[in-house]
Amino acid sequence: MKDGTRLNKFLASCAVGSRRKCDELIQAGRVEVNGAPCINMGTRVSPGDHVRVDGKRVAPKDPLIVAFHKPRGYVCTREDELGRETIYALLPETLRTLHHVGRLDRDSEGLLILTNDGDLSQQLMHPSKSVEKEYLVTSNQAFENSHLDQFLAGVFTTEGKLKAKSIERLSPRRLSVVLDHGAKRQIRVMFETLGYQVTKLMRVRIGGLWLGDLEPGRWAILNRVEISMLLGTAEAADKPKPRRQRPD
Repeated sequence: MKDGTRLNKFLASCAVGSRRKCDELIQAGRVEVNGAPCINMGTRVSPGDHVRVDGKRVAPKDPLIVAFHKPRGYVCTREDELGRETIYALLPETLRTLHHVGRLDRDSEGLLILTNDGDLSQQLMHPSKSVEKEYLVTSNQAFENSHLDQFLAGVFTTEGKLKAKSIERLSPRRLSVVLDHGAKRQIRVMFETLGYQVTKLMRVRIGGLWLGDLEPGRWAILNRVEISMLLGTAEAADKPKPRRQRPD
């Protein structure tokens, strides 16, 4: 067994970013180990080693995972070059160092996970994990049944072939859509390709964790059971009634 922790994993535990982001920092020469620049992706860090990113020493942090209800009208970034309001303006200073896992576009709302745990970000985002995300989607017009079948079979768009894992009609103009792989603005692109305009888009579930009654702009620290629900690792016997459930 090799000694120490792989450098990108160590950096992720320091809330520097996801492992992929940490790999980019290493490759860019922005990481130092014991005073020397390190671009070796295979470097391992042992207790007592000093690691710096952009000249600032970093150390592992206790994992913190937060469920946040992103309101419409905010962008998922720390600073926006267009001067738009960002989600971090809604968070207390103690949570502004957390990274958002994935994103919702400015006109979308709903459940967003924030964390300093790079490994958890990787588990939720990596395509091989196929973590489900459920959305409530309202259109400007009623959906044709044939189009619902096409959403499942796949829609050929300028972004490639995109499809949903499941579709449930809630009303003539309202659907529940589940994705397990997500391209940028996937639902909007799919709907627009078939002639629909999305008037409201809300993410209500990630993994087994529901948004429920968490109000827009509010946040909640997840407990052990809720983290297991998020990752889909909770055993049935360990699943008490969650604080955040599917909305009626």
